[in-house]
Amino acid sequence: MINIIQAKEEHLPILIPLLDKYRIFYDQSSDEQGARRFLEARIKNKDSTIFVAFYNGSPAGFTQLYSSFSSVSLKPIFVLNDLYVYKEFREKGIGEELLNTAKDYCKLLDYKGLALETAINNPAQKLYERLGWEKNTSSLYYFWEDK
Repeated sequence: MINIIQAKEEHLPILIPLLDKYRIFYDQSSDEQGARRFLEARIKNKDSTIFVAFYNGSPAGFTQLYSSFSSVSLKPIFVLNDLYVYKEFREKGIGEELLNTAKDYCKLLDYKGLALETAINNPAQKLYERLGWEKNTSSLYYFWEDK
């Protein structure tokens, strides 16, 4: 059985290893202390909304949403920045439940929608498209980084 809750500070011990594994998935070095500091700040400052999925009572995955705005539509949006499910819990519907929870939360708050970015080779793209996410092919994505 899948159960999803909105994370609070007391869920940090569950979230830290999830964020660490997520970062490793994207070729970053393990840094649980950094993950702790990052998550503590997000929760304390109310910078994001985090949902945690449990499968038969065990922590299985998470997603993290950040608020932003669409000037064109004059409405707030969410950026679904993080979605991760532990390897042993994949293909059990957890990712789908997390995505649907994020969509329901977006509707509840009357946000315009959810944006996400993923690696070109991420197999979850099929899941996103099956759940109604549309790949943007009409615009380009740019990113500046201070190196």
